[in-house]
Amino acid sequence: MKPRIVVSAVCVFDDAGRLLTVRKRGTGMFMHPGGKPEPGETAVQAAARELAEEVGIDLDPRELELMGIWIADAANEAGTDIEATVFKAPGTWTAHPSAEIAEIRWLDLAAELPADLAPLLTDHILPELAASGL
Repeated sequence: MKPRIVVSAVCVFDDAGRLLTVRKRGTGMFMHPGGKPEPGETAVQAAARELAEEVGIDLDPRELELMGIWIADAANEAGTDIEATVFKAPGTWTAHPSAEIAEIRWLDLAAELPADLAPLLTDHILPELAASGL
């Protein structure tokens, strides 16, 4: 069995309906804003904290909507899985990179997808969003 990292992630959309993706410093893959819970933090608390730290979006954790929990290959750690609790932020947002985020990119879900997306996005979240009509 592969090692597993537990993370929280958030789907954030702008007013054009594009999905926010981020690339952390020293990595090549784009993924959701998010990260590992700190000791004593729930998944939703970690998601809200990471959203504020990484892209400057401040939300009360109670506003985040649970989308689901998925297991996927870790984008930046070979031979490792992530167990991701994924939330959706209500409304539309603007974002700016901070903390360990090197770059942000808004993803047009109707366009051809770039090849540098994390497996959680391509294997689980994008199909889920398509099935729900987003």
